[in-house]
Amino acid sequence: MLLLRKVEKFLRRQGVPLTRFIFKVGELFIFIVHTIYNCLTFPVYWRNMLRQIIDMGFYSVPVVGLTTIFAGMVIALQSYSGFASVGAEGMVANVVLISVTRELAPVLSALMVAGRVGAAMAAEIGTMRVTEQIDALTTLSTNPFKYLVAPRVWAGLIVMPLLVLMGDVIGIFGGYVVGVYKLGFNPANYINATLNYLQALDITTGVVKAAVFGFIISLMGCYNGYKSRGGAQGVGTATTNAVVSSSILILIFNYIVTELFFSR
Repeated sequence: MLLLRKVEKFLRRQGVPLTRFIFKVGELFIFIVHTIYNCLTFPVYWRNMLRQIIDMGFYSVPVVGLTTIFAGMVIALQSYSGFASVGAEGMVANVVLISVTRELAPVLSALMVAGRVGAAMAAEIGTMRVTEQIDALTTLSTNPFKYLVAPRVWAGLIVMPLLVLMGDVIGIFGGYVVGVYKLGFNPANYINATLNYLQALDITTGVVKAAVFGFIISLMGCYNGYKSRGGAQGVGTATTNAVVSSSILILIFNYIVTELFFSR
């Protein structure tokens, strides 16, 4: 009898967080449905979308560029030190190409943008929520999803692939700089090796990942900001949750997309 009471107490104790988790998942699912519907229907607030594209894309170029160029440089150094022991130094260009285009450029760019843009989205929309500006939009017959959420989601879908393509070029260039000026590779041979190994699948994988990551960053930033409560502290919590949830989902969906492309 005592054992049954302990089991019952344990289940009750676990039931509260489980119920909250299920509620949050359902709430997020409903938010996603509303977001997708409002992204695919009119009207479209083009000015808001353009502003978000500039904020998310143009101002993220320095961060993405610095991240990817040093990632490419490090990969070149690390791969050379490993291949030199087996006499396969010529594979450095191939490893840099595959690592940057398939993984490093999409994932690192997405994590940087999540920290810079996702947090800003959550803070902006969260501030509007706690100051009742979103309620004012509804009172003025303006759909908050169309005015606030849809432009940011479309901006994420458009901008992230462009940032990743730029990151691919910069990251490969970083590997080239280290390979030629540090490791002594012939410049023409390095470029030819890179071009010979380049496949459309490598670029396609990175672009698809970028689009998925852009949707996740925008969605989680808007969701956490839209659902924030409790004044300034609530906005701070929403900002933190936006960055953390975006980063975790980016890593999860990175594996899922990779599995879809390369599982045979």
